[in-house]
Amino acid sequence: MLEEALEHLVKGIVDHEDDVVVRRKELRRGDLLEVRVHPDDLGRVIGRSGRTASALRTVVSALAGGGSVRVDIVDTDKQG
Repeated sequence: MLEEALEHLVKGIVDHEDDVVVRRKELRRGDLLEVRVHPDDLGRVIGRSGRTASALRTVVSALAGGGSVRVDIVDTDKQG
């Protein structure tokens, strides 16, 4: 459920909606949601001084209801 909610929020921000991918990874310390977007949309998702990314993390944390969830925005240009 969290992945779908985060994906919906991110698709509302970006220009290339088809390139939005949210993956959930279960780690020992909680869940990790990785957000991948088109390289041209990376700045929009992060926002000025990281405000948009911070707001996305706040909303996801509220939806998680106290569970440990981390949101990472992955820069696909830097992947090897």
